[in-house]
Amino acid sequence: MKVVYHPRYTEVYESDPAAEPGRMEAIVKELGGFDFVEPQTASLDDIQLCHTAFHISYVQRYGEVFEAASLAVGGAVLASDLAVKGEPAFGLIRPPGHHASPDSCWGFCFFNNMAIAITRLIEQKKIKTALILDFDLHFGDGTANIFGGNSDVIYFHPEDGDRQEFVEHVGRFLGQSTADIIAVSAGFDRHINDWGRLLTTADYKTMGQQVKEFAVRNCKGRRFGLLEGGYNHDVLGGNVRAFLEGMQ
Repeated sequence: MKVVYHPRYTEVYESDPAAEPGRMEAIVKELGGFDFVEPQTASLDDIQLCHTAFHISYVQRYGEVFEAASLAVGGAVLASDLAVKGEPAFGLIRPPGHHASPDSCWGFCFFNNMAIAITRLIEQKKIKTALILDFDLHFGDGTANIFGGNSDVIYFHPEDGDRQEFVEHVGRFLGQSTADIIAVSAGFDRHINDWGRLLTTADYKTMGQQVKEFAVRNCKGRRFGLLEGGYNHDVLGGNVRAFLEGMQ
């Protein structure tokens, strides 16, 4: 399992929970023993795969934000490149991206890291189909908007009531689906000690195992995840580690 990470991800680029000091450090501290690799900033060509010139220009007005968001896309691209070669990967990146649509964004997101990474693999003919599991507390409207009507990319955001139903729903859905790669928008804000107050740390490990089983069964092990939400620094690192231990 490769962890894609850049020291600049610790920089405070805005006054929002996704950029709070200590968020990334709390995760890195928990991931001892994993193999870290460093990405490069994404090219404009990559960003243009999913976003309009108007939107890119809008983000460019905020220099530090644009730099941070472009580096996050670069992390997503590297994670997806590793995964398609059969090396499981996790993009420990920020800003997050699943609320970024082609021409707009909100919710601490600027560019849709996941959508760009998947679209790039399809454009390069490395895959034909993809399944995106998004277990973040919030629906990834940006990802859904980008891939709406595209039968080659399945976007799945489970929303069952209690924790057991939630995890079982993920397992059932993956059990009846197929794709050339599985990618996870991994938001940890459903944790019992975070905004969602639902899942346990062990549940994240279980979902990681479900992702691995899907990948081994359907797509030669090709799998990767990208960090989305998760805002309680006291539990965030342990939750990420649990998911990676299940997925590796």
